Amino acid sequence: MGRHHDDKRRIKVIAASVGAVAVAITAATFTASYAATADRMTPEKATQATETLREKASVTGTAWAVDPDTNEVLVTADSTVTGARWDTLKSTVDKMGRGVRLERAAGEFRLFAEGGDAIFAGGSRCSLGFNVVTNDNRRAMLTAGHCTGAGRQFSLAAGGQPAATVVRSTFPGNGDFALLTYNNRNVNAPSVVDIGRGQTVQIRRAAEARVGRQVERMGSTTGLRSGRVTGLNATVNYPEGRVTGLIQTTVCAEGGDSGGPLFTRNGDAIGLTSGGSGNCRTGGVTFFQPVTKALAAVGARIP
Repeated sequence: MGRHHDDKRRIKVIAASVGAVAVAITAATFTASYAATADRMTPEKATQATETLREKASVTGTAWAVDPDTNEVLVTADSTVTGARWDTLKSTVDKMGRGVRLERAAGEFRLFAEGGDAIFAGGSRCSLGFNVVTNDNRRAMLTAGHCTGAGRQFSLAAGGQPAATVVRSTFPGNGDFALLTYNNRNVNAPSVVDIGRGQTVQIRRAAEARVGRQVERMGSTTGLRSGRVTGLNATVNYPEGRVTGLIQTTVCAEGGDSGGPLFTRNGDAIGLTSGGSGNCRTGGVTFFQPVTKALAAVGARIP
């Protein structure tokens, strides 16, 4: 009888212990779950994060973009961000906690306009983005806004006769885009991208970028290149000034590719090449002006 009684007491003690452990585990699980929910990035927190970066970390060579599916903020610093500037950037990001990620980019953020199918002005070369039609039915082209710093008249061959005139340009600030109307109103300006070797892609519509989407870029310096979208609404601090509202990608580009088209093989016009870091030998980060926003701003459409 004594042993049986002890067994019952032992069972009660074990049961009580198990219950206590279960309560502790439940409490810990709830706390962890609550903390994870509290730390989770919301659109509002992502906006606050980008505002904080703009106030405390706006130095040349930095950029930040948002993944709208997760609201994660990706902060990128090029090789020129060192010393106190790096310390300030890292400290700012660390204080933001989960949902804000800091990465390094090889090379230096710069505009891809050394002067791209190529267009020329003032001894510089850029790339034609997309042929469009304005609201008043003029034939025109889109390219990067920073390309127009070289001149207002563009030719289609080095030293050639002027073929298009700048009528609207934005850079720096809220975008990097320009509208040039063709001087010849009857010019043949098809809605295609020349991808080389006699091949073209028919452009059918303007479309929004999506994080993770595979895209291609064409430029007169490095030709056809591909990669994926990694962030939206990017802010880039170029030496020439800050530009907002860009698309961040893994597609490479080099000088002369500026203004060239970012697109998909099913005919979506996505962006215009702005700038970035690296090159097409080692890779890098490249930013693009969204086509949809450029079209709305200049009053034009994909024909």
